[in-house]
Amino acid sequence: MDLTVIKHVQQHGWHVVMVPEDEIGPGFAYTIGLAHTYAGPELAMFGLDVHAMHRMLDTLGEKTAAGEALADGQSHPDVVAGYHVALRRVDRGWYRTFFGQAIGFYRRPPLPVLQVAWPDPDGRFHGDEQADERHRASQPQLWLPPGDHPVGVWTTELRLTDQSQ
Repeated sequence: MDLTVIKHVQQHGWHVVMVPEDEIGPGFAYTIGLAHTYAGPELAMFGLDVHAMHRMLDTLGEKTAAGEALADGQSHPDVVAGYHVALRRVDRGWYRTFFGQAIGFYRRPPLPVLQVAWPDPDGRFHGDEQADERHRASQPQLWLPPGDHPVGVWTTELRLTDQSQ
């Protein structure tokens, strides 16, 4: 796997790790190499089909490669058809839980990582109280420190990691 990541970063500028949905929870995907190749943030998405998230992360990766600076608080209209996505800075407390391969690639936690949050059909994000419960549970709120995150499927892995240390 490490050689594949290195090869993709050399050839394309970044690699997308895809973690499919399983019995523990929804799938997620994240980039490795954007910081190395373009000095941009790494990107992560949660809760959709991993192949769809791969395409969306590639769309944002191409913006980084073209020199666009992606940052916390931005909104991007051309990632999910008909909707804006929001970029939120991930709290470092989540890095070991979700981004192990990136830490292995960089030999340290990459900085920063931005979560790419996607809205429900009404344009509401999962942190909005008006969003239905299913949408709110579809993605973690990684801008919150792990101890402040609502308990649920996204904190299960965190609890498993804490118990193994």
